[in-house]
Amino acid sequence: MGVFLFITSWIISQIYLLNFIPLTHRQEYHSKSFMLINSGLIFVGLILLYYGGDFLVTGSLRLAQALKISPFIIGATVIGFGTSTPELAVSVMASLHDLGDLALGNIIGSNIANIGLVLGITALIAPLTIEKQRFANESPPLIIASLIVVVFSWNNYLSMIEGFIMVSLLVAYLWRAFRKKESRDTPLEESHLFLKYKGTRFQIFLVTLGIAMLIIGANWMVEGSTGIARELGVSEWFIGISIVALGTSLPELTSSLIAAKRGHGEMAIGNVFGSNIFNILMVIGTASLIKPLFIREVIYTDLIYATSLTCLLLLLIRMGHVIKKRDGLILSVCYGSYIGLKGTGLL
Repeated sequence: MGVFLFITSWIISQIYLLNFIPLTHRQEYHSKSFMLINSGLIFVGLILLYYGGDFLVTGSLRLAQALKISPFIIGATVIGFGTSTPELAVSVMASLHDLGDLALGNIIGSNIANIGLVLGITALIAPLTIEKQRFANESPPLIIASLIVVVFSWNNYLSMIEGFIMVSLLVAYLWRAFRKKESRDTPLEESHLFLKYKGTRFQIFLVTLGIAMLIIGANWMVEGSTGIARELGVSEWFIGISIVALGTSLPELTSSLIAAKRGHGEMAIGNVFGSNIFNILMVIGTASLIKPLFIREVIYTDLIYATSLTCLLLLLIRMGHVIKKRDGLILSVCYGSYIGLKGTGLL
């Protein structure tokens, strides 16, 4: 199943790449018709995001039940991998075009958005709980991945050897995640459109379809804003850590919100944990394994901020093994402050 999901998700990323290439190199148009088309893309993108997230969460919950693994693990692996596909497409393409700033900036900004925006907003909607033992087991991989990207990229360069190390650690993370089975049943939605289809193959199809819809929807929503930002002379690094990162975090936000509304807060937390781990180990690892990354911008403050925000998240969870509305507000303010400071040039 893992191989199948990897292949299908990679095909989906190629679809995303075909849309991203003209996004980064085309001339910007300033006609009213272009704005109307862009508005239509945003509207359709929202619809794709909603139903894509619904399909992804439904299929993932049923896979968790069929494979006898927890919703957290499904969120951290299947959903985390699937929702990291846009970041993979953006960063690999940026690497091939010697845009190391965009490749790494996209990931750093996306990880900050996943914690501050995704978990922040989701916790404002519904409290997110996680078992004490599961938190103790699953937080070390996130800490290790967060520290690795700081150490490896501190010299503004990521080599192919460092990329190989990160990809190898990803394989070890996946093996660790799937080797443990659990006997408890996962409560499912009783009124879903596809309730009568319960086969594992159909759930894999539903997950894949949901991922595709999320990626396409997010891509359409981010196109217009990115073009405007480039026209205004915004740097590639800021575009990467803000607009593109926000767009590529929309799948995580949508799936987390839907999971939380259905009472699966642990899956929402697992989604962000897994997505951030995949962003670092899979996306940055693959991008630098294909071609070494040279970063021209000063990135130390961004790396420190991302790592500090990760530590803050773990501290908030550690205090009661639940992310409350107060915690969601704190995380959201941290994200808003980061974007504000970057936009004004103070960070």
